[in-house]
Amino acid sequence: MPKAGGLNQLLGSTLTRSWTRRGWIASLLLPLSLLYACLVGLRRLLYRLGVLPSRSVDCAVLVVGNAIVGGAGKTPTTIALAQHLKARGLQVGVVSRGHGRSGQDVRAVLPSDGAEQVGDEPLLMARATAVPVFVAPRRWDAASALLAAHPQTDIILCDDGLQHYALRRDLEVCVFDDRGLGNGWLLPSGPLREPWPRKPLARVGQTDERLLVLHTGATPAFDGFRAKRTLASHAIAADGSRHALHRLRPPLLALAGIAQPEVFFASLRAAGLVLERTMALPDHVDFSQLDVAALQGYQVLCTEKDAVKLWKHFSQALAVPLVQTLEPAFLAALDRLLEPLLATKLSSSHGHQTA
Repeated sequence: MPKAGGLNQLLGSTLTRSWTRRGWIASLLLPLSLLYACLVGLRRLLYRLGVLPSRSVDCAVLVVGNAIVGGAGKTPTTIALAQHLKARGLQVGVVSRGHGRSGQDVRAVLPSDGAEQVGDEPLLMARATAVPVFVAPRRWDAASALLAAHPQTDIILCDDGLQHYALRRDLEVCVFDDRGLGNGWLLPSGPLREPWPRKPLARVGQTDERLLVLHTGATPAFDGFRAKRTLASHAIAADGSRHALHRLRPPLLALAGIAQPEVFFASLRAAGLVLERTMALPDHVDFSQLDVAALQGYQVLCTEKDAVKLWKHFSQALAVPLVQTLEPAFLAALDRLLEPLLATKLSSSHGHQTA
C-alpha cells in the first residue's frame, strides 16, 4: 500500500497532467471550477467596491505574479527586476509572504537568517539582490515595515502578489512559462488561478496599460515579452567557492524541491551533465526529513532556492544558479510606465483600486 506522501504525489501529478488538455478528468471537475470562478469574481468585486479594504503605501508598487499555479519564474523575475532598478539608481525593496516559514511576524530578511525563519524565496532574494526584503502574512504590513525602516525607498516589488489585492499596486508583471494557459480552465479543472485575459486593474471605465506579460518559456503561446533562462556555467558551494560544471566528477545526483523539478533536471542535462540519479521533492520542502545517507557517494546538485535550506543538513551540495535575462523591449516598456510614477513618490491617494 503506498504511503500517504507518495499517494498525494501521485494524485497531484495526475491532476497536473490533466491540466494540459480538456479530457475527462478536467471535465469532471468543471462544476468545482464554476464555483471557484464565482468566488474569484465575488472577491474582486468586493475589493473594487471597497467592502474589502485595499491599502496603498507611500511609494510605487510593482507586483510580480502569475495567473497559472506552480512555478513559472516569479522569484527569478523579481530578482532580475530588482537588479535592473538598482542599476538605474533607484532605491528598491521587496516584500513577500514568506511561504513555509515557521513564524507569522513582520520582519526584515537578513542574509544570515535561516529559511525556516523567513522562507526560502525571500532569503534567496535578499542574498541575490542586497536590497531590503521584508516578510509578513499580509504584504501591506511588510511594505509598511520596509518603508518605516527605509523611508527613501522609491519602489517596492511584491513577490507572488498578483491575487493579493489588499496591497494596492501600480504595475503588474504576470509571468508564464512553457505551459502557457494549459487547457485554459480555472482550478481545479485547469491550472488558472484567475480568468485570462486578465480583467483591468483600474476602476471600471478606465483603460489598463499597467500589466506586462512576461514569458520565461521557450515557446510562448500568446503575445508578451520574453525572458531568457539559462543555468550558469558554474555551481556554488556552501563556502561561496565556484566549481565549473564541466569539471564536476560523476556520479551526479540532482535534487529539487521546486514547483517543476523536471525543468531543473532537463536544464542540467542540456548543459551536458549526465545525471546518475534525480530526486523530485515537494515545493518548499525543508529537508529536515531528508535521508542524507542516500546522498553519500554522489556529487549532489540543487537549485539556489534549495541550497539555502539543504546546506544546513548536507553542506557538500552544490547550487547551480539560474540566470534570467529580461529582453530590452520589456525593460524599455517597464521604464516607460515607471517614469510618471517615480517623478514623485506616491501618496496614499495615488494607489489603484483593483477591479
